[in-house]
Amino acid sequence: MKPVLIAGISIVNLALIFYSIAILTQLRKKILYTRVLVFLTLGLVFDITATICMILGSDEGPVTLHGMIGYSSLLGMMTDALFSFRKVSRNGLGTPVDKRFNRWSLTAWLYWIAAYITGALIIMMR
Repeated sequence: MKPVLIAGISIVNLALIFYSIAILTQLRKKILYTRVLVFLTLGLVFDITATICMILGSDEGPVTLHGMIGYSSLLGMMTDALFSFRKVSRNGLGTPVDKRFNRWSLTAWLYWIAAYITGALIIMMR
């Protein structure tokens, strides 16, 4: 396996950890704290970095079924982060989060996890 792919796999695991901390904290507290925004941002940074590593290391190119699933899940998490930062910029830190917002965040995160699991299964099948 190429070193850039190994790096991508390691980095995407960090994204999983950071996204999980952010979303689970938000769901539990129902408030957008600094901690949620920091971990969500770190998750995005590591997810984007891992995606780049995996594209560079792939022999199949950037357009694959798993790639499309991964890109769309990254877009979902980016959208969640954008909504979170917009909500905080309008209402300040400590902004309460309603059920609809939490449902969106949970859906985006679960879809991202589905893409993560799909990628892990693809690697294990090789």
